Amino acid sequence: MSQKIRQDISIGNNIRSLRRKAHLTQEQVIAHLQLKGLETSRSSYSQIECGTYNIRVSELVALAELFQVDFNAFFQDICVKSG
Repeated sequence: MSQKIRQDISIGNNIRSLRRKAHLTQEQVIAHLQLKGLETSRSSYSQIECGTYNIRVSELVALAELFQVDFNAFFQDICVKSG
């Protein structure tokens, strides 16, 4: 029996904002990830931006390079809910 992991904090909105600031389409981002050897589909990338897919560290590294940001940009304005 497989157990679904409850969604934690999502950085999807920040990734979407960074992509838009870079004036890139989702297709262009996916092409970059694929050129880096990451098998990222349109569906999984869309899920990353929606916060329903747990992004891999390798994808995060490639996105930081593409968007020319440090990792703090992905976590900007994110707060941890207590309780």
